[in-house]
Amino acid sequence: MRILVANDDGIHSPGIAALARVASRFGDVRVVAPDVEQSSASHAITASRPLTYRRASHMPGIEAWRVNGTPADCIALGVHHWKDVDIVLSGINQGLNLGNGLWHSGTLAAAKQATLFGMRGIALSAPSATAAGEDVDYEALAPHVERVLKTLLADDTARLVNVNFPLAPRGITWTRQAVRHYDGRVVPGKDPMGRNHFWFTVAPIEQTEPGTDLWAMERGYISITPLSLDLTDLPGLSRLVNEHPLDAPPVEEPTEAVEEDES
Repeated sequence: MRILVANDDGIHSPGIAALARVASRFGDVRVVAPDVEQSSASHAITASRPLTYRRASHMPGIEAWRVNGTPADCIALGVHHWKDVDIVLSGINQGLNLGNGLWHSGTLAAAKQATLFGMRGIALSAPSATAAGEDVDYEALAPHVERVLKTLLADDTARLVNVNFPLAPRGITWTRQAVRHYDGRVVPGKDPMGRNHFWFTVAPIEQTEPGTDLWAMERGYISITPLSLDLTDLPGLSRLVNEHPLDAPPVEEPTEAVEEDES
């Protein structure tokens, strides 16, 4: 199995090194990651300048490459340079990707890009710091990452999956995305010159619905959320078609190719 590992925190993130080492137990691993942090880059791609693809040598025993672009760029170049990739793993992100944060997650974008290319994509995230504000030891999560990968690799029907790890997991559970409201807010401030500036940050969510990713994480459980690339609101579409019928374009029959007579 060929496993492409990416992230949005950058090639030097401790999370990606930990994930690559666990992934190597399941197949051949190649790391392709941004050369600098690209957090919250979402699914941006670089179309206004050329990209570079350079070797990184700081992961002993693991082939790694650095790209001066976004997480989605990394998947595109990684697949271009390494044919027949079976699956993309993105992470371990330094910071959780839950609820509506999935919309701007660069970690998830790498997994989505894999799915768009016809491969499976799994995004994995964990807190960026301990409760005491200390750095997280992502290597300590290795047994839990291995258990999650064993579960997901045993069933290839889930093509796009988002996984979040608490630092001391009590178990693993299937979840859905929490979408009650967005946990973002703008915090105004001033720089040393007295000029106004603004930080866009997150605010704590007071209530979470049972069965959601946020709900599971609050209770110390690893959250595994199967996702879909199709954003269509199918129940809403069905209602609108029935209540507000519009023009129905004719369904054209496919034309058969006509072979020329070469006689």
